[in-house]
Amino acid sequence: MKLIKDKVAKLSFVALLITVTAAMFYAPTASAHGEKSQAAFMRMRTIHWFDMNWSKEEVAVNDTMTISGKFFVFQGWPETVDKPEVSFLNVGIPGPVFIRAGSWIGGQLVPRSVSLELGETYEFKVLLKARRPGDWHVHSMMNVQGGGPIIGPGKWVTVTGSMSSFVNPITTLTGQTINLETYNLDNTYMWHAIWYAIGLAWLFYWARKPMFVPRSIAVEAGKGDSLITAADKKVALGFAVGTLVIVAASMGSTNEKFPITTPLQAGLLRGMKSIEMPARTVSVKVDDATYRVPGRAMQMTLTITNNGDSAVRLGEFNTAGVRFMEPAVAQDESGYPDDLLAEEGLTVSDNSPLAPGQSRTVQVTASDAAWEVYRLADLIYDPDSRFAGLLFFYDEAGNRQMITIDAPLIPSFI
Repeated sequence: MKLIKDKVAKLSFVALLITVTAAMFYAPTASAHGEKSQAAFMRMRTIHWFDMNWSKEEVAVNDTMTISGKFFVFQGWPETVDKPEVSFLNVGIPGPVFIRAGSWIGGQLVPRSVSLELGETYEFKVLLKARRPGDWHVHSMMNVQGGGPIIGPGKWVTVTGSMSSFVNPITTLTGQTINLETYNLDNTYMWHAIWYAIGLAWLFYWARKPMFVPRSIAVEAGKGDSLITAADKKVALGFAVGTLVIVAASMGSTNEKFPITTPLQAGLLRGMKSIEMPARTVSVKVDDATYRVPGRAMQMTLTITNNGDSAVRLGEFNTAGVRFMEPAVAQDESGYPDDLLAEEGLTVSDNSPLAPGQSRTVQVTASDAAWEVYRLADLIYDPDSRFAGLLFFYDEAGNRQMITIDAPLIPSFI
């Protein structure tokens, strides 16, 4: 009976090992991301992305495209999220379908982490080189140490061609030109095979002995020390010594073959150049804000004061990458993603030109299915139910002015 149980245990172990091994080689294709699952307050009160542009909607393998635009670092950054003192400009893509050939903030190359200031606006650009064919959702993204990835708006981009033709040539500091896509790939496979074989040998050595049931009985009987024999100790020592010898020999061989090396660069870039925004001549006070759950609409009471010398009108409300537009004032011509663009989503009770020196209290409604689709309505269930966003006002000459707002949001279920 014990022999049968032990054989069953061994077979179960082998089956589990085969299953885990098979899972290692199975990687299902992912096409989009989980940005909708990111907390609404994170998307509303951290990084505000605007003036976004995807240079191409279709690109061939080995060709390049850029994501560019501006982002505003919200001055009312949540207390529960670490400040963006160590941040890294990145892209959100489903795996290595593109390679990031370069990224810039304020015109400065940023291959490493940067320090961002609250309340500042920055221009950015990311250069991408297409690698794998398919339809991919491509986002801007800012990784913040202690805060995680902050996803920006995403757009579908089609990559055509064949991945087998992809090349990624670079010239090293010693003048050697190599293709990073295939460089030393045979050596990589070899070392994976060696360590995998060593691991399997170690597992099978112990799997050939009585396993779960007999070993449990021996331990319960106080004979656990007898389970490890002198031969077992010698084998374990042989594995340890052999591993150290392999590591030492390969390290010595590598140092001899590549005598010139430089460490990975991990410094922090400071003093990023921000945009000199025009002086704000419009002030906005949020008197109250509610979210109507049945109507999927946010209603705000705003008191707007025009301190400039030209009449202004409200044209857009931007929050979490979703743009609510007042079509009579502003229209999108940038090819912004349709699912993030509510072209007629903004209504104002009185949006006639607000003359210089005047103040007006208006009811502003931002309504669209995006509140539910992108789970922004979940904000009303947060312990700190506050919203934030950007208001864009336009004067008679078409000049635009950006105003930030931040206020509590009260839910309405009727």
